[in-house]
Amino acid sequence: MAARQLDEQIAGRFPVGRRLRVLDVGMGRGSQALRLARAGHSVTGLERDPELLAAARAALAREPEGIRERVRVVEGDGRDTGVHFLPGSFDVVLCHGVLMHVTEPDPLVAGLARMLAPGGLLSLLVRNGDAPAMRSGLRGDWAGALTAFDATCHVDEESELEIRADRLQKLTATLAGLGAPLHTWYGVRVFTDTAADDGTRAPGVPDDLATLLEVEERAGRTDPYRGVAALLHLCGVRG
Repeated sequence: MAARQLDEQIAGRFPVGRRLRVLDVGMGRGSQALRLARAGHSVTGLERDPELLAAARAALAREPEGIRERVRVVEGDGRDTGVHFLPGSFDVVLCHGVLMHVTEPDPLVAGLARMLAPGGLLSLLVRNGDAPAMRSGLRGDWAGALTAFDATCHVDEESELEIRADRLQKLTATLAGLGAPLHTWYGVRVFTDTAADDGTRAPGVPDDLATLLEVEERAGRTDPYRGVAALLHLCGVRG
């Protein structure tokens, strides 16, 4: 869903056919980087985890030569962008699923904003600090909901690691202060974050996937639903 939203923002901000300079911070296994390279863009992926780096490079090696030439993989931490790149070097900067693992996000976001050329797009995908209480409440976990109202961290059920969550109001203020004010935002995983919790359906692709995606896409751009999504997708624009 975040990929669809990102494509929407790119299409609305840049001329059709323009080859963009993209920085993917915390590129993971490279799915977004490869997708954007296939669309014709020049992509630099930054990743520090050795296993994820190896997976990204292996995936890149399986691509045609023309795609491989458009992707550069750099080993490094997102907080060190100033070491690797000059300010204003990129038209689009992605940072998806990274801020939740950073104790203090503001320096990282500031570094990302500096990498943007004027008019450039910053795409952040973060854990929503307003979602855990809703999730616990829907399960009938009232004690958990009470705790989650004021918590800044919670345990991720998939990884069992404690991760941090961000709130829209705080990130909006941060982006404004960095000269890349919020242009638009979406919710991601509004309903699907809790849809399989009752255990009545085995995990996998549902029969009505197209309808599910349509519901999620509409909810992700509509109040009040997007405000309690598991993830927030924020798009800021460099002035």
